[in-house]
Amino acid sequence: MFSELAFEIFDKSITTYHIEDDVNQSFENPYSKDKIEHLLYRKNWIDTVQWHYEDIIRDPQIDPVAALALKRKIDASNQDRTDMVEFIDSYFLEKYKDVEPKQEATINSESPAWAIDRLSILALKIYHMREEAERVDASQDHKDKCTAKLDVLLEQKKDLSTAIDQLLNDIASGAKYMKVYKQMKMYNDEELNPVLYKK
Repeated sequence: MFSELAFEIFDKSITTYHIEDDVNQSFENPYSKDKIEHLLYRKNWIDTVQWHYEDIIRDPQIDPVAALALKRKIDASNQDRTDMVEFIDSYFLEKYKDVEPKQEATINSESPAWAIDRLSILALKIYHMREEAERVDASQDHKDKCTAKLDVLLEQKKDLSTAIDQLLNDIASGAKYMKVYKQMKMYNDEELNPVLYKK
């Protein structure tokens, strides 16, 4: 199942990141560029670094100049994340380009890659909630609450994985068809963000 492959790669990316646990560490993709695994690993690495950017920027003692610089990094990371989602959708468009949709075929509310994006974020939630549930310096009450939350996240993983695999099966069989809209983010575009083009 595709969702199982994706989650294994996400877990590998997250585990590798936490060896150094540093947002400034170098990145190396272990997968060949012509493989979907390459895109999935890169996608999750972006998400993992941004997860930790978001932790850092919430430090109440952060220097305002450093916070602004970090906000710029978060903006750039968001753009990279969107770009990777579109690359993954391009992979699926190419893979299923010869499938003839059935006359009664319907479109899904989100593309496969945006569902996979949610699975990548869910992998991060599971990793960090498990960390909290097993924290040796935390109270038993804290660990119990985090264990209960982890159970919910694991159930969500099962449901989301099932939904992703069903969507891909439906596209492959012609029961659903893909239609991808580029995100067209406006805030980074000097011609579309009035704060930028009125300077």
